[in-house]
Amino acid sequence: MIKTREIASILKSQPTLEGAGVHLNRAFGYNEIPDFDPFLMLDDFRADRPKDYLAGFPWHPHRGIETVTYMLEGTVEHGDSMGHAGNVDAGGVQWMTAGSGIIHQEMPKPVDGRMGGFQLWVNLPRQHKMMDPRYQEIRADEIPSVIVPGGVSVRVICGNVAGVAGPVHDIMAEPEYLDVSLEPDAQFAHPVKPGYMAAVYVIGGSGRFDQRHNEELVNRTMALFGEEGDSVAIHAGDNGVRFLFFSGKPLREPIAWGGPIVMNTQEELQLAFNEYENDTFIKKTS
Repeated sequence: MIKTREIASILKSQPTLEGAGVHLNRAFGYNEIPDFDPFLMLDDFRADRPKDYLAGFPWHPHRGIETVTYMLEGTVEHGDSMGHAGNVDAGGVQWMTAGSGIIHQEMPKPVDGRMGGFQLWVNLPRQHKMMDPRYQEIRADEIPSVIVPGGVSVRVICGNVAGVAGPVHDIMAEPEYLDVSLEPDAQFAHPVKPGYMAAVYVIGGSGRFDQRHNEELVNRTMALFGEEGDSVAIHAGDNGVRFLFFSGKPLREPIAWGGPIVMNTQEELQLAFNEYENDTFIKKTS
């Protein structure tokens, strides 16, 4: 018998200032570790006013993590210490594995006056924290959309829905990352592997994500599911609902987190910052 997971906690995203002065909403982050293990942070940088985001995220380092940028509107221009440059456009994804170290910048730009998206941080396991940096860049037209009977549409970024696999692959945490839209009063169930964490972030409309409670979750609300159960079940409200779903295999390792760098020990963290100050942060790739 299939058992659906219950919601373990609900969080409202909090206004936060990051980068060179970007106004965003943080769905979860440092204060919630290790609840979302293997995920570290989710930032929502949807904004109506260009002055809230044009300052962007100038050159900064990363080590020990992966950053996942998913754009809904506008674009993010990026460049890095590897000589890599380009744009993440509306509907597209950049899955960057910082590994042993990368220095990059990310500058949000509006298109037709609109800009918005999300950045998810994924922790790397101890044995892969110093792996070679890499990118997986996926255009909007490379992300499959699955139509599920009953008024459900799913963009599969990473993972599998109805036999359709997302284009992002070979990720250490074995994650799923879905953009799910339900029409009014539609229902959707999705399996979750035993022992894996699962969470949703509502980005439009409202819906019930725990069939045992009648509370509807609304835009910019985060819900973390409990560990017991084989699947999650969602029931859209009167205006439908759209949400990001993600799950992954917990690492259950120590976390030493300092700004854009996440290691396992304070000694590793201090070494990384010392190397950054001494211009020895970037390692030769194999």
